[in-house]
Amino acid sequence: MNGPLGLAEWGPVGRMALIVLGVLVFASVLVWLLGRLAPQRDWRELRDRTRSWWIMASIFFAAVVVHPILSLVFFGLLSFWALKEFVTLLQTRPADHKALFLAFLAVPVQYYWVHIQWYGLFIIFVPVYMFLLLPAGLVLARDPRGFVASAAQIQWGLMAFVFGLSHLGYLLGLPAVEGSRADGRTMVLFLVFLTEMSDVLQYCWGKLLGRHKVIPTISPNKTWEGLLGGVATMAAASLLLRFLTPFSARETVGVALLIGLAGFFGGAVMSAVKRDFGVKDFGTAIPGHGGMLDRVDSLCYAAPLFFHYVWYFHY
Repeated sequence: MNGPLGLAEWGPVGRMALIVLGVLVFASVLVWLLGRLAPQRDWRELRDRTRSWWIMASIFFAAVVVHPILSLVFFGLLSFWALKEFVTLLQTRPADHKALFLAFLAVPVQYYWVHIQWYGLFIIFVPVYMFLLLPAGLVLARDPRGFVASAAQIQWGLMAFVFGLSHLGYLLGLPAVEGSRADGRTMVLFLVFLTEMSDVLQYCWGKLLGRHKVIPTISPNKTWEGLLGGVATMAAASLLLRFLTPFSARETVGVALLIGLAGFFGGAVMSAVKRDFGVKDFGTAIPGHGGMLDRVDSLCYAAPLFFHYVWYFHY
């Protein structure tokens, strides 16, 4: 894996930190102005969201830039926390306990493959070995009632929240692209910032112009105007972050569109999960945002697609 930041890397990472700081300061000032101009309205959720973004951005930057081991622990905890929030919604049986233990044990094992950069096992451990092991563990519990539902739900959670998110960890450890200052660390910043920015912009465009629902039975707040406006604005803004990548200008916009659309479907899929379970959020850990899974849902789709694009075309 990459070591602590070298002098050459501090330039792009420092510029990115200043951009994020500027965005957060602007958002905080805007929320304060809204409270002064329209005190009759309830701005508490917006204030909570803004405060949470300050905390999340600070923790994320610290985890990414301080030390690679800390970064892996951070992403491993994200996977563990997201899987835990998902599992708490399941109607599990006593027969599922051993399989669930194996599922949570898979988190540190998957991130160990990431740590030693063993691409072969990283890419097949969850979709092949855990796919075979979990049903075998359920069979040993000797209770066939609910077997298919348990096996499917646990394996799906592993694929989405452990396998999907672990691509962030593997991406982080990639070396600098030949002929470029960009490496895995800078591209993680590019991916995460654009994914989260796309979510925010889709929300804002939807509030301003949203009329036509995309999937009203799944996520009634998602509109075509919000989706198209948010993704297009994010793709245009991605050119300002091109210094984090080895991409050409045209490629940067194309990759940003891929991230935006993947993130949209990631959020939509998790909305369907919440609808199925009859809950509004996956948790209450992050004021104004819900649970951890409510914040990383888009990355479950965007991270693997972005990683394999970069891996194929630039490594």
